[in-house]
This record gives sequence, structure tokens and C-alpha cells, in this order.
Amino acid sequence: VQLQASGGGSAQAGGSLRLSCAASGGTFRSYNMGWFRQAPGKERELVAAISRSGGTTYADSVLGRFTISRENAKSTVYLQMKSLKPEDTAVYYCAAAPRGILSTLSNTGSYDYWGQGTLVTVSS
Repeated sequence: VQLQASGGGSAQAGGSLRLSCAASGGTFRSYNMGWFRQAPGKERELVAAISRSGGTTYADSVLGRFTISRENAKSTVYLQMKSLKPEDTAVYYCAAAPRGILSTLSNTGSYDYWGQGTLVTVSS
């Protein structure tokens, strides 16, 4: 499975961005999908995940501001980000997990495939 993330860029605090991750080479609908981020000097952390059946989970820090969704017909997962904050600045990665349930999707080890990352910079 190959994952191609796009949509990163610069935004002002309070602004919005939408990330997309297009998958190829596998059966997209059979994968749980996640968005992670990694800021300089910090560990990679879950932002949001969506299961095969459409269940979602979010990091507390983005709850109410970010929305993850998937469009199986386009083999794409999205991350809509609103009310952006400077602390959202990071490289964002999409990932695919062929196994697992929603409660396991916060762990990087649950994911077999990773995209290349897209940089999001939020200025105050």
C-alpha cells in the first residue's frame, strides 16, 4: 500500500486547512486509517483515526477542532483542521492499519504503512 499525503502548508492561527491522503495498491476499505503528527523534538503522536466501519477517535488536543473522514470510493482519508493553533505546527503523516480495532489505533505500532508526511505551519 502506498500513501500520498497532501494539503499541508501555512496558516494563521484560527485558520483552516484540509489534509488528504490517497492510498493505492491495496483494498482501502479494509484498512483502518490514522493521522499522526510529529513536531521538532517530540514523539510522533496520534491526531485522529478512523476505523474500517467509520468509527473515529481523536487526541484531546484536537477534539472539536479537527475532523477525520474517509471516502472509500476515492481511496482517500481526510483531516479537516479548523481553529488552528501554533501548537498544531508539525509534520503530519497518514498511516494504514490492516488489523486492529478503534481502541488500538492510537499506537504507531498498529500501522503497517506510512505516507511521506506533509508540513503544517501555524503562525500566531
